[in-house]
Amino acid sequence: MTASQGPGGPIEHGEAHSGALGSRLNWLRAAVLGANDGVVSTAGLVVGVAGANATSTELLTAGLAGLLAGSLSMAAGEYVSVSTQRDAEQAALALERRELHLTPEAELAELAGLYEAKGLDADLAHQVAVQLTAHDALAAHAETELGIDPDELTDPWHAAWASFAAFTVGATLPLLAIVLPSPAHRVWITVVAVLAALVVTGWASARLGGADPRRAVLRNVLGGGIAMGVTYAVGTILGASTG
Repeated sequence: MTASQGPGGPIEHGEAHSGALGSRLNWLRAAVLGANDGVVSTAGLVVGVAGANATSTELLTAGLAGLLAGSLSMAAGEYVSVSTQRDAEQAALALERRELHLTPEAELAELAGLYEAKGLDADLAHQVAVQLTAHDALAAHAETELGIDPDELTDPWHAAWASFAAFTVGATLPLLAIVLPSPAHRVWITVVAVLAALVVTGWASARLGGADPRRAVLRNVLGGGIAMGVTYAVGTILGASTG
């Protein structure tokens, strides 16, 4: 939240800065996609096991194992990925600090050139560069040259926990849908519940990305439906061959 000075004093503005907003949207998109992965992978697993005429206990065991394996895998993968990104950001910032210390005049000229390339005339670009350098040289160069906010570096632990939680939430739906109903109804109830969830996650991911929700929903539903159909068929074949 920012404030500006008005006739009656400071005026509060509720809109978020673009960097913070973009960061939140990325987190939301990652959470939606993580939940979607949890829904599809767990649904495929439990529907496949159900096709082999497994008992409720066997379904619960398989579903919980899949949920735990998937959520931990997502968390570990996200931690490694974001740690690599953070290391790269820190290395770039360290290099920028050295350059600012060793060649400040050249860095000032470079910053002014970048602002001039954005459309400012040469004199104004130089004035802006001088003022921003005086305020916070590293932040000015990091934002303009690198697209990095030194105060908003990615946190691998936050990313890992968010992925773990999102996958777990998504995986819980097909797990409950397969173990709670009677054996005669559990597969079709799971299919309906999963497809409904995929409509929601497809719509949400499209809206967050500014895409057409109809196409995203259709892709999501088709992908999830095919995954469940294939695993159910495989489970049925294996169940019949071993029965």
